[in-house]
Amino acid sequence: MTKLDSIKNTVNDAEDFARKIWLAGLGAYGKSLDEVQGRYEKLNADASKLFDELVVKGTKLETEAKGKIKAKTNVEARVAEVRQKLGLDKPEMEQKVDELSARIDALTAAVAALAEKQNKA
Repeated sequence: MTKLDSIKNTVNDAEDFARKIWLAGLGAYGKSLDEVQGRYEKLNADASKLFDELVVKGTKLETEAKGKIKAKTNVEARVAEVRQKLGLDKPEMEQKVDELSARIDALTAAVAALAEKQNKA
């Protein structure tokens, strides 16, 4: 083998090695791209799953809230019905109820004062 052939072989080996380095770089880029894409797809799937779970939970809470609001409305309607049957739905009756409540409060205070006097004696 001549010196020229030896140089050609060395150049060919260097070119082959440089090409392999280039291909390894491309391979690393491709592998990184695949990993990123895989992570993105998993993250996207996880986000979709979480979103779906939140929708289900929100639907359940909405149903519960509607039931509670309906129950409260029913209770309020029943109270209004009872007030009407007792004649307490008229403005003058509310005033009378307030007056009676004030009298009861005054009587309660008076009884408490008498009990305190009797305890001291």
